[in-house]
Amino acid sequence: MKIGIPRAFLYYKYHTLWESFFEELGIEYIVSPETNKQIIKQGTKYAIDEACLPHKIYLGHVEYLIDKCDYILVPRIATLGGTKDIVCSRFQAIYDVVKNTFREQDLKLLYYSIDILNKDTELKAFLKMGKFLGKNKTQILKAYYIAKQAEKTTKLLALNEQRKNLENKNLKILVIAHPYNIYDHYIGKPILDILKELNCTPILGCIIEEKKAREEAKAISKTLPWTFNKELVGAISLYKNQVDGIVLVSAFPCGPDSLVNEMILRRLKDKPIITLVLDAQEGTAGMETRLESFIDIIKLKEEKQSESQLQN
Repeated sequence: MKIGIPRAFLYYKYHTLWESFFEELGIEYIVSPETNKQIIKQGTKYAIDEACLPHKIYLGHVEYLIDKCDYILVPRIATLGGTKDIVCSRFQAIYDVVKNTFREQDLKLLYYSIDILNKDTELKAFLKMGKFLGKNKTQILKAYYIAKQAEKTTKLLALNEQRKNLENKNLKILVIAHPYNIYDHYIGKPILDILKELNCTPILGCIIEEKKAREEAKAISKTLPWTFNKELVGAISLYKNQVDGIVLVSAFPCGPDSLVNEMILRRLKDKPIITLVLDAQEGTAGMETRLESFIDIIKLKEEKQSESQLQN
């Protein structure tokens, strides 16, 4: 049996957990390639017009995997905590969307559902998935806990690397973006490449202690409902005094990001901020120009502050 994993949406947040789990159980898996023009084209063909860009990309990755594996892992996540810890409806609905979109292709999906409010925990999801794959409870639990440790180690390594970057002498720019946007090689990674070319050090808002970030988010908004957005807002609270500017990245036309970014712009007045909206257009010229201007403004502001301090 071979499991297909779409390289999109929650893959960038949970891939270490999923891949380690399958490896420990001896289950073969395949991950779709980096997003490219053809994958976006195919995903757009299957998606409704109002779908956000990451949603279209996800469908393109699923389409790529259909004839290359036996089952595809399409996670459904509804809530990760209390009533105020919901996720975007796209993550709640993606399983059913994929199932119905590709119903004529004899698509087989692997069960994976997390909804803490209804007592569907992550552990329960892995137990059901492992049982379906023909493994006993002891094997599943062992694989799950080893995978969780691998996930924890990966996160700690990323946090340590980020702490080193915060000590860098270059301009430090906090990039507030979901992992599935900023790590996607086609739509988001060019932003990081441009910043590095401008001799800036990108600090990623998605590399954070998640529980701590969700608590910190309350300093900016006590009513924000979306868990993943809370983590990014909390990252601003935790990192803002250690960076020179902030880049808010969202994908067109993401509803939660649009609302949250507007809230950040209104409530955060003491740090230069720019908003970048990702779309399926080719080329990065416009993005380069905006980021260059943004960095020039930050440098000019810091020069004026230095001059003012010298005069005083």
